[in-house]
Amino acid sequence: MDYFRTTENQRSLLRKAEDVADDVLRNTRHALPHIARVFLLSTFIEDGWRMWLQWTDQREYIEGSWSCGWLLATLFVAYNFFGQIIPVGMVLVRKHVPIACAILLGVVVAQTFAYHIITDITFLIRNFAVSGSLFLLYSETLEEKRSIFAGVPQVEDDQTMKQKSWTMLVGRTFLVLMLLSMMDFNNFFSLIVITLGTILMGLVAVGYKTKLSALALAAFLFFQNFYLNAWFFLPSDHYASDFYKYDFFQTLSVVGGLLLIVAYGPGGVSVDDYKKRW
Repeated sequence: MDYFRTTENQRSLLRKAEDVADDVLRNTRHALPHIARVFLLSTFIEDGWRMWLQWTDQREYIEGSWSCGWLLATLFVAYNFFGQIIPVGMVLVRKHVPIACAILLGVVVAQTFAYHIITDITFLIRNFAVSGSLFLLYSETLEEKRSIFAGVPQVEDDQTMKQKSWTMLVGRTFLVLMLLSMMDFNNFFSLIVITLGTILMGLVAVGYKTKLSALALAAFLFFQNFYLNAWFFLPSDHYASDFYKYDFFQTLSVVGGLLLIVAYGPGGVSVDDYKKRW
């Protein structure tokens, strides 16, 4: 009897939490996608601006690291600057978003190799997570395309739905990797946080109770980000200022991806969608 009472209480608590998530989505449905996109793009805005401010330092690093000469190093820095700032503008004005996502993904891949990120598992995981956000941003354009043909059965719409579903699966899977790079087993409190985060990460990845799980994980990362990466409280010449700033905006980008999941759902390849069919 106690077991069934406990189970019913858990279900009641879960239903209340889902109601809260639904209320948040209902009250922010118009603003949430815009907030999500700004958060998601923030890491590219910051990095593009940093390329401009540190143009000479970045060029000298690439030139010295790869012995590629002044011209190629300059072209690479220019590619990083224009290849981030221009696509960000394209996404914000909603013009040629798939092309913009492809260019931004190309920048992420190029930086992974150029800055030797591929040899650092922590930064590599973070780049995968940011890439997941870009997949979700691209899937948003498929959602908009599908809405144009709502209620009109056709082959093109079915293909768009399948593409959106698989794109969102890849995006969700990559996105939740961010938490792996933040794991810290130094104390018992950290272990509890990691356990809860891992549960939420798994739920988002498989698409179960997705909007609630994504909202909870977004809130967790958002507040943790402001606590751990408060670069704005550091002097500009502090030795770790750039690192904390980089970490802050990358995490904010992942939060943006999670908010897109809250806004549009997990897609067709998810437990939530399969439950609807059952």
